[in-house]
Amino acid sequence: MAGVYVNPFTDFGFKKIFGEEASKPILLDFLNALLGDEEGQITELWFKNNEQLGHSGEAKGVIFDIYCEKESGEKFIVELQKNKQDWFKERAVYYATFPIQEQVTKGDPKYELKAVYCIGILDFIFIDFETQDEKTAWKHEIKLKNQFGNTFYDKLTFLFLVMPNFNKKEEELYTRLDKWLYFIKNLDDFQTIPQIFKNEVVFTEAFKKAEIAKMTVADFYIYQRNMRAFMDYDGIRNYDLRITREKAIEETTIKVEKETMIKIAKAMIDIGVEIKTIIQSTGLTEDEINDI
Repeated sequence: MAGVYVNPFTDFGFKKIFGEEASKPILLDFLNALLGDEEGQITELWFKNNEQLGHSGEAKGVIFDIYCEKESGEKFIVELQKNKQDWFKERAVYYATFPIQEQVTKGDPKYELKAVYCIGILDFIFIDFETQDEKTAWKHEIKLKNQFGNTFYDKLTFLFLVMPNFNKKEEELYTRLDKWLYFIKNLDDFQTIPQIFKNEVVFTEAFKKAEIAKMTVADFYIYQRNMRAFMDYDGIRNYDLRITREKAIEETTIKVEKETMIKIAKAMIDIGVEIKTIIQSTGLTEDEINDI
């Protein structure tokens, strides 16, 4: 809590910087940096109701972190995800159904849908990709494609930004998106505005929005609660990671020791040492020695 700027990985911090009415220029700049020429430059955004009710009494509703629409009707869901959840991909697909279905009115035979972008800023690494390039990538763009790799439907896009994989230093920030991800990842560690941001009006405004000292008392207490929850979760995650690492080290050590004992046993067998002596010397069982 001694930092100068909010932690953007808290619900409060993220929405304070990107999700308020006064934050529109900041969010707009971030989305333009993320989408590049794909969507064309967005010049205006409208925040929409981020609470979406299910389409029947039994259907589950959702609350988006940020839900907005550009001037020509394309819709953007922006979500911050602190931890990997079960059914994460299914949840992302389910979220996408709400801005799609709301575009179709009853009795309208046309399905002239506007594009939907589901954007996830993730504080965890995907662990279910196959290739090393996929595992280490910090940006994943996903569309509906056929078996030939051609896009079947180009109006639904999932964009996942994997923040633990983004490790660029200040001198390596070449694009606008590089700067935004560097800002998000390191904001709560900054004590002053880095030189690279000082002549950028949008970034200096984002830093102003993020200043803890300028919060109202009510906002500060909300942020404190958010930070306590964040640190509790971070502590649990770090503990789990430490236990996992220790278990992996222990299993590797046991495996290496076992392989070493097998090599020693083979050498003792070659020179005719009795099985009883080999068991005492290596700790291997009689069956294991017989297998050798």
